[in-house]
Amino acid sequence: MKQLKQKPTVLSMFCGCGGLDLGFHQNGYDVVWANDINEDACLTYEQNLGTVVRGNIEDLEMPNIEDLDVLLSGFPCQSFSNAGNRKGINEKRGNLYKFTLKYIKELRPKVVVMENVRGLLSTKTESGYLLPEICESLSSLNYEVHFNLINASHYGVPQNRLRVLVVAINKDAQIGNFHFPEPIRDTELTLEKTIFDIPEDTPNQDEILRLNPQAIYLGSFVPEGGSWKDIPTEVLPDRLKRIRDNMEKYRWPNFYRRFRRDEVAGTITAAFKPENAGVWHPVENRVFTAREIARIQSFPDDFIFCGRSVKANYEMIGNAVPPKLSYVFAKSIKEILKGENLPQREPVRYFSQIKYGTTPIKVGGPEIIFDKNVQNEEHVEYEQLDLLSVIGE
Repeated sequence: MKQLKQKPTVLSMFCGCGGLDLGFHQNGYDVVWANDINEDACLTYEQNLGTVVRGNIEDLEMPNIEDLDVLLSGFPCQSFSNAGNRKGINEKRGNLYKFTLKYIKELRPKVVVMENVRGLLSTKTESGYLLPEICESLSSLNYEVHFNLINASHYGVPQNRLRVLVVAINKDAQIGNFHFPEPIRDTELTLEKTIFDIPEDTPNQDEILRLNPQAIYLGSFVPEGGSWKDIPTEVLPDRLKRIRDNMEKYRWPNFYRRFRRDEVAGTITAAFKPENAGVWHPVENRVFTAREIARIQSFPDDFIFCGRSVKANYEMIGNAVPPKLSYVFAKSIKEILKGENLPQREPVRYFSQIKYGTTPIKVGGPEIIFDKNVQNEEHVEYEQLDLLSVIGE
């Protein structure tokens, strides 16, 4: 077993309020450099975790960190998200992943962890798909790249939250072999067990997003476990009446979803729209409080959100990586940094074995290991890509 430094070092790009970092912090890592551009998120990070470098990553000088253990990157996801604008790489934010590659190239961390929305799987570029191009760039830097679509609820988070996780291992570092950790089972994740016992004086529990009167009125018709299907047609606004009259055209939406207390919550998003997401309290005529969505995101109650508005707190919580999800991966990565090999819990898939873009990547399926010199269904080769050169040497 290798001698592990007392506190493995972490650099965190696009850290937000610190959900991803918190899981590593709880495992004894030292976050030596973190950055975000959002002032509200930075205030919260400083309150709970430590120093953060404010500013646009494009304008910052890269820190000089030797022997970096882990680089974390939750590069902005709105450009790839189904809940966002889906402009992908055609939007400026959709190109910030290139700075992650630049930092990796210069700092050569032993392990890289990237987290993003499911839409990253289907984001296209001029030559193919973005995720394989990122994997090829990492592979060209001599990283072994693992990725998969996971549900955060499989790792102890009381929320059905689908995300793409990429873990890249520096082959030159001579550390242990990585595999995605075993899901956590037999954990009670229902809303009743998650949010029904919060003391009134818990920080951020008194913060609740103000809704327009019409939204509150419509939500009052929805019983526990119901949705807009329970709202009488005659009280619906004309816009929703048109949708109800032609459900197939609008892809069978399910507005004003109110989960039952014995269900697992749906995805908490930064937008937090009471019409489009299941954010209504199971039994009270209101949406979740800021602390309740923090609980659903698996933040501990002593993690205080310091945004300058209630809306800012909702947004940063929705944007965060659930700390319990981060904790599981941080623990596994600590083992391989010691030189231990993680068990392979099921047969893996190699990228060359799937028709990327045609074969669905399903939650709970085997992890995928990227292998070089492969082709997708359109016979686009992902070899000798120029992603690294576009941001300079």
